[in-house]
Amino acid sequence: MAELKQSQRVPAATADVLTPKFMAAVIAAVAVSAIYFARPILMPLALAILMSFALAPLVSLLKRFRLGNVAPVLISLTFAIVILSSLGLFMGSQLARLAAELPHYQSNLSHKIQSVVGSAMHNGTIERLNRTVESLASQIAGGRSEETVDDTPDSPVKPVPVVIRRTVQTPWSVAQNLLGPLVEPLELIGLALVFVGFILLQKDDLRDRFVRLAGSRDMQRTTVALDEAAARLSRYLFLQTCINTVFGLVIGSGLWLIGIPNAGLWALMSMLLRFIPYLGVPLAFLFPFFLALAVDPGWEKMVWTMVLYGAVEAVTGQMVEPFLYGRSMGLSAVAVVVAAVFWTWLWGPVGLLLSTPLTMCFVVLGRHVEGLKFLDVMLGDQPALRFEESLYLRMLAEDPDEAADEAEEFLRANSLSAYYDEVAARALMLAQVDVNRGVLDPLRQGRIRDAIKGLIVNLADRKDEDARGLPELPSSWRDQPVMCVAGRGALDEAAALLLVDMLAKYGIGARVVSSEETSAAHIRDLDCEGVRLTCVSYLEPGTFKNARYQVRRLRKRMPDVPVMALFWGLADSSRYLDGIEATECDIVTTGLKETVQHILTFARRAGNPQRPPPPVMEVAAK
Repeated sequence: MAELKQSQRVPAATADVLTPKFMAAVIAAVAVSAIYFARPILMPLALAILMSFALAPLVSLLKRFRLGNVAPVLISLTFAIVILSSLGLFMGSQLARLAAELPHYQSNLSHKIQSVVGSAMHNGTIERLNRTVESLASQIAGGRSEETVDDTPDSPVKPVPVVIRRTVQTPWSVAQNLLGPLVEPLELIGLALVFVGFILLQKDDLRDRFVRLAGSRDMQRTTVALDEAAARLSRYLFLQTCINTVFGLVIGSGLWLIGIPNAGLWALMSMLLRFIPYLGVPLAFLFPFFLALAVDPGWEKMVWTMVLYGAVEAVTGQMVEPFLYGRSMGLSAVAVVVAAVFWTWLWGPVGLLLSTPLTMCFVVLGRHVEGLKFLDVMLGDQPALRFEESLYLRMLAEDPDEAADEAEEFLRANSLSAYYDEVAARALMLAQVDVNRGVLDPLRQGRIRDAIKGLIVNLADRKDEDARGLPELPSSWRDQPVMCVAGRGALDEAAALLLVDMLAKYGIGARVVSSEETSAAHIRDLDCEGVRLTCVSYLEPGTFKNARYQVRRLRKRMPDVPVMALFWGLADSSRYLDGIEATECDIVTTGLKETVQHILTFARRAGNPQRPPPPVMEVAAK
């Protein structure tokens, strides 16, 4: 019996292990391991893809001269090799020249070191700190020496024989020591250039194979993903090259004016190193900084070098790049940092150089491939939550101030009525869904209503753009002639508060009545003085039975007052025509703007004695 129970438990345990999350973690671990161990092949391949995007415009330009398919690729590769070789020769010659001149700056460095040490020795605080440390060290050493004192007489110390042997190095070992550090970078660049040639020659074929492999069932989406990735990466490389070139020219000119030797070398290194995010500029700054210390007997050149790099990088990073890039990169700031750390851990300096372009490609794939959607959420610059979802969380947290701050961001490009209709009302609909699922208790529903009240107060100074330029309404419509009835509970009451506040922006007075006040037990006590129009507000009508009986009670209590029904977010009202007609409302609306316009029309007719409002309005459902 025990063996039978144990055998029955095995499939369940196996099923728990093979969950989708576990399998996803295993696949991710295998993928990262493969990327790490296959870096000798994947690094030059990734570098080749990056270079292919950089050379693709030149190849396309050469193909317009009808040079065929092979000649443009060979010309582009030759151009790339010439550029790389020229840069390498220039940097090598400048570094050799700098190495020959460094001994001349030794006296300046010695003088500065002595001045710094001398000032530190004559500083009272540092001197007292040194005395304290020396005292503690002597006490510790003294305690140990008492235990290890040897009273035996001194014995002669035997000298240690030293044997000097002359090592003979073969020409091969000398060449290996000199060229060894250059072999790996040259192998990487050479293999990358070979890959570049094949990628440019077989670009269309590789594209077709990728489409077949990644998205043969949805070729349109896969093609859009490839085109977007290519456009983003090409734009990024082009803009980054232009920005870095200007950055290098400004730095080189500034260093030349300051008097730093080899200013052209530092300008070129600043341009190249700036392709590395975050670490590139500090690395480029270190060389001229220490050189400024060496060549200048004083400290002026060092200070001016710091000011130059700090000012140029601040202007470039905070003003120029955001203006030129905009949202073209599609990456969040956190994603850039995490990607830099991740790819540096996997591939070292090459990974740091390729981190931003590779992450950009992954984000584009996640935007168009459903299975990789999490990449766009984690790394993309799009907000993780929509405006209505974020507002719902703020309402649950009872934080109307944070909600108002996010509303200000939305209102920069939209009107207040659009915010109420497209954000606040939809956030309340999300809450209504949770109510239907039984996970939102009445207490938290009341808190959400209070949060809406606080949000309305915080946005009280905001005017609706659509309300400007409208004719003034009769003064009688400022004394709350509109009664907004909450359909069923606190969430419907919160939605009615949005309508009341929007009507106030248009100069129409309104008040909110809870569903409890219009119930069968309390409808007789309802204050109806001055009411000229009634609007019933529902986030979700359900079966429309509640709305039908609500309207009947209101008509019985106020027989001459027209009744409107606002069913927020009822997208396809044609499916519910029978239920809408059964409510016996004079007019049914499905959005805030539409409701406000109907109430304005009714108010204008009421203010025109030649065109009195009809006792019953015509039925109009979207």
